[in-house]
Amino acid sequence: MEYFAGLDVSMDETAICVIDTDGKFVLETKVETDPDAIVAALDPYVGRLRRVGHEAGSLSPWLQVELQQRGLPAVCLEAYHARAALSAMRNKTDRTDAQGIAHILRTGWFKQVHVKSEESYRLRLLLTHRRNLKRKFLDIENAIRHSIKTFGLKLGAVSRGQFEARVRELTAHDALIAGIADCMLRARAALWQEYLRLHKLVVKAVSKDDVCRRFLGIPGIGPISALAFKTSIDDPQRFRRSKTVGAYLGLTARRWQSGTSIDVSGRISKAGDGEVRHPLYEAANIMLTRFKGFSSLKAWGLKIAKKRGHKRACVAVARKLSVIMHAMWRDGSTFQFKAPAAQEKQRTKRAPKLLAGPA
Repeated sequence: MEYFAGLDVSMDETAICVIDTDGKFVLETKVETDPDAIVAALDPYVGRLRRVGHEAGSLSPWLQVELQQRGLPAVCLEAYHARAALSAMRNKTDRTDAQGIAHILRTGWFKQVHVKSEESYRLRLLLTHRRNLKRKFLDIENAIRHSIKTFGLKLGAVSRGQFEARVRELTAHDALIAGIADCMLRARAALWQEYLRLHKLVVKAVSKDDVCRRFLGIPGIGPISALAFKTSIDDPQRFRRSKTVGAYLGLTARRWQSGTSIDVSGRISKAGDGEVRHPLYEAANIMLTRFKGFSSLKAWGLKIAKKRGHKRACVAVARKLSVIMHAMWRDGSTFQFKAPAAQEKQRTKRAPKLLAGPA
């Protein structure tokens, strides 16, 4: 007899449900959210446990590694699939969620989530906090701009370096407004300094990574997009084909088909990691607009832009970039710039002809 254990994990407690191959409940309990406590509760069934499943969440990377190190066949379930199955339950409680997860494991109707390495999570944390600081910095700038508009003070188009001087100049006539603006400007300056520190750490991490350095050879790819892609994929071998990376990052169109009367292809799915999708879109936009050189990828994107529009061309090029970057990582190759067709013809014309020697 084999057993399947479902774990509904929360910050303080974890609900555990163990069922057999016939779907009969064997154990239902709650323990502290700690790997040792979970292993102790499942200890009577360890020898015959086939799967121990839990939904992907904030504690999943830590819990998955700890349970596997203690010898449990832990499986991390994709939350989207698990939520669809658990929605059939009449009542939603920790107990019923654990029961539903156990039944999902027994039937095999689930998709397993790849748990990334600790290094990838550390670098992703660096990117996340860098992004958070920049967003808060821009929030403060926008708050200053909006608040002084009430008094007819318009900043207008001003560079980031001249922003503080311009605000102080406009608010100098009013002591109260100047005092408030001074507090906001000092907070803005502090955020900018800490943001620059994190950005330097990102550049330093990219400069030490061989894969990221090869990514930088692609037009439009910078340190942020290179590191974001590497930390999101983590292991290139988990994709059999490079083409599937575009779908994994949500850069392929949705499809809604039912019978013969309905078959609609919509916009991109936006599934997967949005923190990679956005830098890839920016890289594609830079390649199509600011990069002055030639590459076959840019020429292909410009043809799409002429027929379908610039935004769709950026999405298409971003999807191609994800495929190319994965192939480069897997094969250890570098980005190749293909010469224009006109240059290829000219080289062919200039090539010397081979003359046959005397018989």
